[in-house]
Amino acid sequence: MPREVLTTVVPGMWEDGSIQVEVTLPVSQRHREPRGQPGPALHPGSRPRIPRITRLMALAIKFQHMVDCGEVRDYADLARLGYVTRARITQIMNMLNLAPDIQEEILGMPEGSTRETAIAERQIRSVARIVDWSDQQRAFMELKKLECTQG
Repeated sequence: MPREVLTTVVPGMWEDGSIQVEVTLPVSQRHREPRGQPGPALHPGSRPRIPRITRLMALAIKFQHMVDCGEVRDYADLARLGYVTRARITQIMNMLNLAPDIQEEILGMPEGSTRETAIAERQIRSVARIVDWSDQQRAFMELKKLECTQG
């Protein structure tokens, strides 16, 4: 694929005695797929992406372990270290309020799930707000059914 090249040339010397500098920069275009379209084909030997919700669940577990072990003092420290707001850390950590079997299912989601078939974090947050685990399980099952019909 040919690349465009930007070149700037200023002829001669300036009155103040400065010299001419020539700069050549290669310009490459980023190739992005339109939203909602599958990403580029995987390279041979590469692994499919782990669903975002799975990575967030694992992150919440890791963060709680860091707090429990004393590696960080509290969630505010996590927020400062991760350059995110305390509210965002709270959103991630609230995933630990999910019933253990829901957490296991999220952690075991298949790799390579497309955006359309993956469960959104916002939807999981609404399930995590439910206090009773049996009610959570019912809400999670409804959420999965809804995703199956839409995906």
